[in-house]
Amino acid sequence: MKYLVTGGAGYIGGIVTQLLLDAGHEVTVLDDLSRGHRDAVRPGASFVDGRVQELAAQVLDASFDGVLHFAGLILAGESVEQPERYWENNLVSSLRLLDAMRAAGVRRLVFSSTANIYGDPDELPIKETAQSRPPNPYAASKLAVDHALRDEARAHGLAAVSLRYFNVAGAHRSSDGTLIGERHDPESHLIPIALAVAAGKREKLQLFGDDYPTPDGTCVRDYIHISDLAAAHLLALSTMEPSTHRVYNLGNGTGFSNRQVVDVVREVTGHPVPTEIAPRRGGDPAALVASSDKARAELGWTPHKPSLTEIVADAWEFCRG
Repeated sequence: MKYLVTGGAGYIGGIVTQLLLDAGHEVTVLDDLSRGHRDAVRPGASFVDGRVQELAAQVLDASFDGVLHFAGLILAGESVEQPERYWENNLVSSLRLLDAMRAAGVRRLVFSSTANIYGDPDELPIKETAQSRPPNPYAASKLAVDHALRDEARAHGLAAVSLRYFNVAGAHRSSDGTLIGERHDPESHLIPIALAVAAGKREKLQLFGDDYPTPDGTCVRDYIHISDLAAAHLLALSTMEPSTHRVYNLGNGTGFSNRQVVDVVREVTGHPVPTEIAPRRGGDPAALVASSDKARAELGWTPHKPSLTEIVADAWEFCRG
């Protein structure tokens, strides 16, 4: 089949593109490279350099079988300071994409969403039916797209799936042996930052808050291997139904505190990771742990690399180059 991947020059979009190519599909990547990397566009994929809201209507035609939508901004703190950028890049661009899909008759969409929309949950693990309390414009913009997809499905027959990611990490080995990993700029994720400290590329690691109501006072998060997360997108494509918008959480169902993650990084790398306690970041919930029972039951999805040690080890191999 033929798919458009928006944001395919990024970490997750690039790896999902590789899985699509490995499965024999034709892929076109649309990315403006504002946060992605040109060399992350996988060999074998066609590439269009530009913004979704400006070029989607030119790129899409009836020959496409579906869209996987990763393009967007992802920094929660930045979204508080620049909410207008997040509403434009995350919501408005998605609405223009839906317009282009409707005009071209392309009726299948997988959307890259986030567990951040749940805010500080009432209970763990978090199910898809949990109340949404987006703590920042980033999360609010993602939830707004979910609502738009629900209405598009009801009104115009779209088959849509929103995948709400918990904390994604690790690196993926492609079919040609290339290791594909995380290269955000700026980097805001705990594991790659901790690995950069272990590698001597950063002086120390800041842990934001040590007074949360958790066993060691630091935030608790659910970590999922990038290869497992990417595989869920292909399963979503094969199981979606017209006029239906489905939402799935993707996580391992196990929480690790920030201090536990740092301990695993030290163990895997054999290097010290100096840490410094910094003030809490606004909007950071104490704990986010997924229930992925729905994805397992309806998508037939099973994480094959649930070990935090394996996730960190794969990321460390990529970090060392």
